[in-house]
Amino acid sequence: MDYSNLFDNTKTIAVVGLSDNKERYSYQVAEYLLNKGFKIIPVNPNIKTVFGLKSYPSLLDIKEPIDVVDIFRRSEFVAPIVDEAIKIGAKTIWMQEGVSDEVAAQAARSAGITVVMNMCMMKAHKTL
Repeated sequence: MDYSNLFDNTKTIAVVGLSDNKERYSYQVAEYLLNKGFKIIPVNPNIKTVFGLKSYPSLLDIKEPIDVVDIFRRSEFVAPIVDEAIKIGAKTIWMQEGVSDEVAAQAARSAGITVVMNMCMMKAHKTL
């Protein structure tokens, strides 16, 4: 897959499962993306803010267009997140390393959404 085109067309990334714990991989990846100039929108009902940014309980609570939904949740929790991503019209769904759901991915592709599974967004960006 040509990630350069995907990143060139990405401005806003909703990070589902973003932790406010600096030791967590989701925090480190989101911090990297933020430092590379992407707008990050945290999605986690269990935290209020991270990086000084308001955290939303779900994708449906975000009132602006989302280019990429970056998922840091276990595979068994992916399907409802993908359903929300389809409803909000996200352009890309990105499932982090170790995360995949082929049925949900097919539903997203059928809705015209690009899907990346089992790949770290930070690692992919660093290869460019």
